[in-house]
Amino acid sequence: MSSISMTVNGKTVSGEVEGRTLLSQFLREDLLLTGTHIGCDTSQCGACSVHVDGKLVKGCTMLAVEADGAAVTTIEGMANEDGSLSIIQAAFQEHHGLQCGFCTPGMVMATDSLLKSNSDPSEAEIRKHLSGNICRCTGYHNIIKSIQAAASQLG
Repeated sequence: MSSISMTVNGKTVSGEVEGRTLLSQFLREDLLLTGTHIGCDTSQCGACSVHVDGKLVKGCTMLAVEADGAAVTTIEGMANEDGSLSIIQAAFQEHHGLQCGFCTPGMVMATDSLLKSNSDPSEAEIRKHLSGNICRCTGYHNIIKSIQAAASQLG
């Protein structure tokens, strides 16, 4: 077992983990932050995407011990300080960018990452950036509309 400590959504947390514990498992099972979804455990779907030190990471590809000392943001940390939806989350809601909602946390995290580096992405750039995230409901049309709406509000 290893002792780890990190900042998750602005709060310092710590725990004891086995060396093989994935970051996504630590977030869900130890910290009870279940918004980080586990869809495949093989880095295919992107539902477990989080930010680690500002970088988009699939939580199933990183060990919890690798995040020791890092700043981690999950979907729970994307809301505004007053608990209201962020611009990105509100755009997904308003433009029907979610269907079953399973992929939504990863899509929102990927969108935030994209819009921080490119405030006015083209549709092709959005599609390329989302290539590591799968929507099994085939809701990409509305996801792209949601991202474009968020970009216009943030830009």
